Amino acid sequence: MAAISISVSTVKPLGDRVFVKVSPSEEKTAGGILLPDTAKEKPQIGEVVAVGPGKRNDDGSRSEPEVKVGDKVLYSKYAGTDVKLGGEDYVLLSEKDILAIVS
Repeated sequence: MAAISISVSTVKPLGDRVFVKVSPSEEKTAGGILLPDTAKEKPQIGEVVAVGPGKRNDDGSRSEPEVKVGDKVLYSKYAGTDVKLGGEDYVLLSEKDILAIVS
């Protein structure tokens, strides 16, 4: 079996999918307590690094995606597929799983 080398620049989402770089999780609480790896929650904020062409409508046309590359987004906690590339965490999710654009 041949090994395939994948980088972030070669990932192109299909349909209404969005490829998001996950923001690092909090290392300590607001009170200053350091959290072990097992106690850290999965982050729900990330930066969009690639966007698909949009969802196909019933008439065959495409809907324009509401997010663009570079947007910081808040997404559902258990949404998407987790991907690890080059030591960084990413999530591939549907645009409907994005809850908000964070400014």
